[in-house]
Amino acid sequence: MPTDIPGIHHVTAIAGDPGRNLDFYTRTLGLRLVKRSVNQDDVSVYHLFYGDYSGTPGTSMTFFPYPGARPGRVGTGQVSTTAFLIPEESVDYWVERLADAGVDADDPRERFGDTVVPFRDPDGLPLELVARADAPAGDPPEGPVPDEHAIRGFFGVTLSLESAEPTASLLITMGFRETERDRRRYETDGELGYVVDILEDPQAPRGQPGAGTVHHVAFQVTEDDQSEWRDVLTDHGLRPTEIIDRKWFESVYARTKGGVLFEFATKSPGYTVDEDVDELGERLVLPEWLEDRRDEIEAGLPELSSEQSVE
Repeated sequence: MPTDIPGIHHVTAIAGDPGRNLDFYTRTLGLRLVKRSVNQDDVSVYHLFYGDYSGTPGTSMTFFPYPGARPGRVGTGQVSTTAFLIPEESVDYWVERLADAGVDADDPRERFGDTVVPFRDPDGLPLELVARADAPAGDPPEGPVPDEHAIRGFFGVTLSLESAEPTASLLITMGFRETERDRRRYETDGELGYVVDILEDPQAPRGQPGAGTVHHVAFQVTEDDQSEWRDVLTDHGLRPTEIIDRKWFESVYARTKGGVLFEFATKSPGYTVDEDVDELGERLVLPEWLEDRRDEIEAGLPELSSEQSVE
């Protein structure tokens, strides 16, 4: 068996206006734009990566922003909520910050002993802040959010499924263990992105892709283990892709029996393979196999700018 998975590598979602997306995740949430590239399967669309200062695996929220995209519907067969980890003492700061920014947010609530702040991004993507005393110090970026309150990375994701069992079985094989039963919770031993919750509801509407929905969730693997994870996925009756070079990591994708697209992404080489850490996200970066199309690609992309500010 390959080594147990320590947690989430990144989460990729669909957005609408790219400038609005950039503004919200950098200025409101205080994340850093660590990679400005394109969707390698549709080079007319940006692929924007946000994270901590160096884009550490487990901190990276990424987006395919389609201007004018039709809103999706969050439902079964999807990641229905993405949760970020914050320090325990930062709840009041974030409640006030989200309110000042006019963010669509709910009152804090308790879940399994943790304080949770639910909110939505400008496209309606469901997000949460989960406050924990054991939140790591992390590598906060410079920006509008003070280091002591900065988002540390992922806490986890919630999967909405018609039937939990096939996906739960796969998570256990991946090294997660069930720790709660009512809202089925699975945890692994990493510092970030170590929780997967499952909400099972066979009567809930099926999710529809579009702006405000998650495209896929990626889990961290090593290069040495990746081919073995392909075998594991096949043993679970899934149809994994071949290993795909994404420049900053290598990836294997498989759609689970519950309908959620899982990716198994390597931790290396990372976002600094083609940019200095201090210059991450400042320019459009293309993998070398797209570099000879740079003029064409740049001409086809919309303007990317962030105009509003939340201090």
